[in-house]
Amino acid sequence: HSSIKAEEADHTAPFHLDLWFYFTLQNWILDFGRPIAMLVFPLQWFPLNKPSVGDYFHMAYNVITPFLLLKLIERSPRTLPRSMVYISIITFIMGASIHLVGDSVNHRLLFSGYQHHLSVRENPIIKNLKPETLIDSFELLYYYDEYLGHCMWYIPFFLILFMYFSGCFTASKAGNSMPGPALLLVAPSGLYYWYLVTEGQIFILFIFTFFAMLALVLHQKRRCLFLDSNGLFLFYSFTLTLSLVALWVAWLWNDPVLRKKYPGVIYVPEPWAFYTLHVSSQH
Repeated sequence: HSSIKAEEADHTAPFHLDLWFYFTLQNWILDFGRPIAMLVFPLQWFPLNKPSVGDYFHMAYNVITPFLLLKLIERSPRTLPRSMVYISIITFIMGASIHLVGDSVNHRLLFSGYQHHLSVRENPIIKNLKPETLIDSFELLYYYDEYLGHCMWYIPFFLILFMYFSGCFTASKAGNSMPGPALLLVAPSGLYYWYLVTEGQIFILFIFTFFAMLALVLHQKRRCLFLDSNGLFLFYSFTLTLSLVALWVAWLWNDPVLRKKYPGVIYVPEPWAFYTLHVSSQH
């Protein structure tokens, strides 16, 4: 983006308590609560050949989240590139919709004995399927769910947040503080992003976004520009998320089963893989 104009830097936006509260609330209910609702509601209400309650949560998320992101962009004190915003929102909706289908089938497989801590080919209910080309179809479904859907969903999501963050700087130190309600929202916001990063397997994208934000803060500080309350809220939320991810990885560092599923340098286990391995298997 171009440098922040003087008149934009002098304007300090108030903390958008309504948008951040709705954003955090719907993230917890419609995204985090989605797989939980699928397990809690009786299967008779939502047969396996019909959309589950979690699918309806996902549909609502796919409509409400881009709307809130657009409202957030509208309130930015800085004029952001409209074409980039529109392309990001369109890609976000497409990626989240692809994920809706793949995730719906994958979570319904739980009722048939599918185990999230195992790869597709290692799952007992899939590895003996005949003909073997059926296994390729399930791997394609997993690819749409966990890779293509996540990339098209999360890359524009974090790009929009970063674009908004880039406009959250002010020349006035008076705006360089957070009101009480903002501080209360940091914990649930940061905890949700922990779930997003771990379950979505997007640690590289997240850490790249976080360090880009940090670099921007340091750059603007040399120009005597400081984060306003909205920018501080985002930055503190992401800082808390990074701390929680580090604790999560350290706790499960020596788990042999999860280590096998997540090989390589970047080891960030999914919460649902942990659940199927250590929680549901005990019952």
